[in-house]
Amino acid sequence: MLSKLLIKNYALIDSLTIEFDDRLNIITGETGAGKSIIMGALGLIQGNRAEGKPFFDRQRKCVVEAEFSIANYQLQELFAHLDLDYEEVSIIRRELTPEGKSRAFVNDTPVTLQSLRRLAEQLIDVHSQHATLKINEATFQLFIIDTLAQNDRLLTEYSTAYTRYGSAQKELVGLEESLQRAQSEHDYQKFVLEELEGADLQSEEQEQLEREQTQLEHAEEIKRYLHAAEELFESGEFGLLDGLKQAVSNLQLASKYLPTVESLGERCESALIELKDVAGEVARASESVLMDQGRLTTIQERLSLIYGLQSKHRLNSIDQLISLRDELNEKLFSSQTLEQKIEEKRAEIAALHETLSQLALELRERRLAVIPEFEGELVSILKEVGMPYARVEVLLRPASNLGLLGQDDISFMFTANKGQETRAIEKSASGGELSRVMLAIKSIVARKSALPTIVFDEIDTGISGEVALRVGQLLDSMSENIQVMSITHLPQIASRGHAHYKVYKTEQAGRTHSRINRLDEEERVLEVAEMLSGAQPSHTAIEHARKMLTA
Repeated sequence: MLSKLLIKNYALIDSLTIEFDDRLNIITGETGAGKSIIMGALGLIQGNRAEGKPFFDRQRKCVVEAEFSIANYQLQELFAHLDLDYEEVSIIRRELTPEGKSRAFVNDTPVTLQSLRRLAEQLIDVHSQHATLKINEATFQLFIIDTLAQNDRLLTEYSTAYTRYGSAQKELVGLEESLQRAQSEHDYQKFVLEELEGADLQSEEQEQLEREQTQLEHAEEIKRYLHAAEELFESGEFGLLDGLKQAVSNLQLASKYLPTVESLGERCESALIELKDVAGEVARASESVLMDQGRLTTIQERLSLIYGLQSKHRLNSIDQLISLRDELNEKLFSSQTLEQKIEEKRAEIAALHETLSQLALELRERRLAVIPEFEGELVSILKEVGMPYARVEVLLRPASNLGLLGQDDISFMFTANKGQETRAIEKSASGGELSRVMLAIKSIVARKSALPTIVFDEIDTGISGEVALRVGQLLDSMSENIQVMSITHLPQIASRGHAHYKVYKTEQAGRTHSRINRLDEEERVLEVAEMLSGAQPSHTAIEHARKMLTA
């Protein structure tokens, strides 16, 4: 339950702390006094986004902090899932800065708004006039029946299978599209692959062929240059080798008389040996150069094939052509396995469909089992709140397709008038009737399950007199199983509270402040009397209020 609410620097509230009772808490106050501010603060705790700039003082941050006693809620698993420390008394805090930043904390651990909403929905349920319209939605109607049937575990199992089913269907569509593309491209890809495989491409082949082509194309020039070099080495008395031999001989003769030139002779002799080796290499290189026109033609044809493939596929190297060949080979092989994968995926989908159908059937049976009791209880409560001729029928029919919540179509059928046929509730109930139907439903659910704290924001719209008295009794009865808060304008409802809070405005230092006080017994008498007869209530109104509170 919500045991304490602290609000700082929010709207017209500078600083405020409210401690709540564990039963029925009544909040009253004149229109515009600030009751909506309390609802806004609770909305922040639920993870709602702040609207506008809700600061009492724009220089300070806004803080809303709620303390919950959750020992009886079995929320340990949820706290673990959200990676939060579980405390039997847990504190949720929202902070808003003037710069527009928002932070949320659970037991001083920062959390995302998504995680905050996930936790808050297990702690507090705010029912406003707008929320009454949810009763017209099939999803909410199924939620009510599933809650009464205790279908949580079964719905989780169904939801998991349904998610897998949807994913498998998307995967099947992807596989079928891939197969269609593969089939449309198959002939062309096969042709290109055969062409590339027929070319028998080898890595680095192009560079080797281009070098050999260059040599063959310039073979005559190469031989001419090499022959000229040989001539310089070997040409009679003017040859390099003969000249160097003479230089060595002369230096050796001179060294007999001038020892310092002996080393020069040795160096020339070494150079002579190296030049003889070079001359031999030049001769062999000249002999190796062939002028083979047939080989040149073969190389040119091979390079022409390679260049043509590169141009055709807009690639720059033989290695890229080899990669394309390997890629096409893999694609053609993969397309051969796509049909097998498609058959496997279809079998998986069929198995999941069968599982979902069985789970949906079990859900339907459990729903049908609780509907008669729900209809009877709902009609009984509606009679208590001033609808003696109300009739309710819950129509649950098999749907044509599997859905997120099973394979059922649901419709709440309703009439408030004697002798009138029931129609879909969204077509047959007025606003005031919808409010009472929703209140009756919430009271049933509160008895059947461990709902969180529930807040009714002006559930009394469109009712008065004896009906209002019955609604107050119903709220009081609900609070035996759940903490209830009710913002009301009706004395019949206000008089049923176990704790009564009044919201009011004051002027201080030229500014308007909203405040809230918990009323003592005499203050409650005066408040209820004012709700009965207005400001300055008469003695009769005060005594009437006292009797209502005593009753």
